[in-house]
Order: sequence, then C-alpha cells, then structure tokens
Amino acid sequence: MFNGLSQIAIITAMNLRNLPQRIGTSSVAVFGVACVVGVLIGVMSMASGFQRTMTNAGSPTTAIVMRTGATSELNSGISYEQSQLIANAPGIQRADGQPIASAELYVIVDLIKRATQSSANVPLRGVNANAFKVRDSVKIIEGRNFEEGRNELIVGRGAHTQFANLDVGSTIKFGPTEWTVVGIFSAGGGLSESELWCDVRILQNAYRRGNSFQSVRVKLTDSDALSELKTELASNPQLDMDAQLETEYLAAQAEPVSMFIKAVGYPVAILMALGAIFGAINTMYASVSTRTREIATLRALGFGSFPVAFSTLFESLVLSLIGGAIGSLVVFLLFNGYSVSTLNFSSFSQVVFDFAVTADLLIQGVFFAAIIGIIGGFFPAIRAAKLPVATALRET
Repeated sequence: MFNGLSQIAIITAMNLRNLPQRIGTSSVAVFGVACVVGVLIGVMSMASGFQRTMTNAGSPTTAIVMRTGATSELNSGISYEQSQLIANAPGIQRADGQPIASAELYVIVDLIKRATQSSANVPLRGVNANAFKVRDSVKIIEGRNFEEGRNELIVGRGAHTQFANLDVGSTIKFGPTEWTVVGIFSAGGGLSESELWCDVRILQNAYRRGNSFQSVRVKLTDSDALSELKTELASNPQLDMDAQLETEYLAAQAEPVSMFIKAVGYPVAILMALGAIFGAINTMYASVSTRTREIATLRALGFGSFPVAFSTLFESLVLSLIGGAIGSLVVFLLFNGYSVSTLNFSSFSQVVFDFAVTADLLIQGVFFAAIIGIIGGFFPAIRAAKLPVATALRET
C-alpha cells in the first residue's frame, strides 16, 4: 500500500505525536542524556578556557628568552649584562633607536582567595616600561600605572576578581615590604591578567635578587627573526640562553593542566554515558511494550519491519538530542564566562581563567548525545521489528 519511505515517514510521525502520552518514561531518558552532556561540556569548557587564557597571552611576534634548559621562568636566571646582550641581538624591533625588550623578574607571593578565604600562590612580576610595548594588549582600566622607584602595584583584572585586598588604594604586605595597589589592568583575557606587576628594580631589592632577571621578552621584527635571534644566542659564549615564541612557550605551559582536566573529564562522562544508555534502552523497551498492539496492527496492514525498527531508533535519537540540547543550553547559561582560578603545574602559581563553552564543545555534546540515542534505541528497535504479529494482536 505504501512504499518504504512513506512507511517510515508515517510510523515515525505517529511515534513523535504520541510522545506526550509517554512523557514520564521519555523524560527519564532526556534527563539522563542532559546530565551526561552537561558534565562533558562543563568539564571540557574548563580545559578550553584555560587553554584560551594561556594562548591569548602570547603573540607570534614576541619571543621569550630564558636560560638554556629552563622549563619556566621560575628556574631561569639572567644577569644584567646578559639581558643587555639579548636586547641588542639582531632580529629585535626598535623604537626611537632603543630595542623593544623587557627584562623581567618573576616571584611567587601568597594571597587569599575571595571565595574560599584559602591561601594561593600568585605571580608577582617585576617589569619596566617596555613590558607594555612587548605586550600590546595590556591596558590600565582602573587607577593608574605604577611609578618607577616606588612600592606600587598594578594588578590583573582576573587576579582582582579572585583574590582579596587588591582593590585600588589597598595596602598589602609581602614579607617585610608593604605595597600599594594603584591600578588594575586588562590583557585581552590572557595570562597576564592573573599577575601583579611592579617596578623590577624595587622587586629586585625587596627579594634581594641583586641585578638579576629571569626572562627577557623581545618584540621580533618579523616571523622569520626568531631563527636569527636563536643563531646569535647560540654563537655567543656569554649567552647560555634559548629563545622561543611566546605562543609556543605558553602552549607548553598549558598542556599539563589541560591534559589533566581531559583525563578526568572524559572517563567521568563515559561512565555517566553508560548509565544514560541503559536508561535510554529501558525507556525505549517500555515504549515498544506500550505500543505492542499498535506495532502489530501496522505490521498486519502491510507495514514492513524496517520502518517499525527505524521509527523506534529515530524516537530514541530525538529524545537524546532533546536531552543534549537541554544540557548544552544549561551549561552555556550557567558556566560560559564563569571565572575561576587553578594551579598552573609548570609555575606553581594560580591562573585565573573563564569557562569557555565554545561552538566546538556544543557540537561535541550533541554528537555525544546522538551516539547515546543510537545505541540506546538499537536493541529496542530490533525487538520492535521482530515482534510476532499474531501474538501481539492477542495481547490486551
């Protein structure tokens, strides 16, 4: 009476119209999938946000120079004389005849988190005026910049939101030295927003570092200038230094935390997905059971087993996609842009970042929901297709 496509369309439309009559069992499957997708996207948005914060801080025309073998600024060391040789190396941009190079000191200080009142390691970076030329995205958004020669701090926007006593005008003590917060800066959502900045000379005196630094950031003339700089560093016996693009350095710094988050997130999501699959299977078996006479009647009227199986599988897929959409929407509304801080394993300091519920993660969540729906509906679909017509018609 009807061809295969027409049978599929008729039975599928009938199933979908009858979904409100099975709202109780259907909602169980929808809720389970929504929870799975929500957890998956929520956890992965942490890794995505952390990576975005780290990579936003870097520039493809900025290089960072550290001692050879140093994996982070904490275990690097550069003398004043070496910093001058680095600044005057070939391949570095100049402004008004002066190289755009920022020799910096990096120390860890203890602050209190606003939310939990627990202590946390926070980077305090000593910089000079060139730090703002090397990092184009840094802008003072409240107060003013620190003055050279004074115990003054400017704090990153992320650090200000996460840690106590960092409002403009506040006084804070690190060791024997008191500092006054005079400004808040933004850095395009990058890593620098997790830091505190001050005059490098004052920081050297406060921490008895003499005339030493830990890194030198330089602005390259072009994307090919890095090899020229590396050649100069390797050929100068006074410089046991290595240079790499800032983007590459920060990507390597972000990798351990991102891998850890993913290593925890995916297994949890998979375990929850198994539970959601069993929930979907039970829901679809219940759906088939309540429609036994309906299915048998359709089969008696000449409808094939494949259209019946397909309609059951499609119903499961629809329920899962609805759950996936709900889970994605809830996580996006609750967590996208939510600011938190975590420990950077490479520098042993806090990094402030925002959850990033990206389009890729939303697509990944919908795909995950679709897999749950297909697996959850497969066996009930087979049962529906193999349902004995005579036996089913006699059931009441």
